[in-house]
Amino acid sequence: MRTLLAVALLFAALSFAQTPTGGSATTAQSPLFVTPGKIEWKPVTAGMPPGAQIAILSGNPGSDGPFILRLKVPDGYRIAPHRHPVVETTTVISGEMHIGLGDTFDESKMQTMPASSVFSIPAETSHYAMAKGETIVQTQGIGPFKRVYVNPEDGAPKK
Repeated sequence: MRTLLAVALLFAALSFAQTPTGGSATTAQSPLFVTPGKIEWKPVTAGMPPGAQIAILSGNPGSDGPFILRLKVPDGYRIAPHRHPVVETTTVISGEMHIGLGDTFDESKMQTMPASSVFSIPAETSHYAMAKGETIVQTQGIGPFKRVYVNPEDGAPKK
């Protein structure tokens, strides 16, 4: 019995010793612990309006498999109508995100999502967004996660 207990405690200790921190790619079988100080914010990539920052907390959104990312945007930040080939599930961490459905950006048709709200957009559903105040959202899903703009020029790099 003591041997079994010792093996169980050793296994638990090794599991925690190998736990990745924020910003590290993990698998569905790896424990994940991310504290605010461990989040590595980087400027968004081409195809997104400048001014936002992104942090990949787990996985790789561009590959097959689960991922978790955060997006930090300034007040008034807009994301043009677009869709994804997979379900998008997003939690508003702070600030306020306004979400609309459809191919045309229309502020009058947007749903207000304050902090702690969750929204889930089905695959291939056109939607758009705008932040009120600095806003942080967390999106999770199963990749590959791509953004396809209704108007391809909205995703073109700005010169």
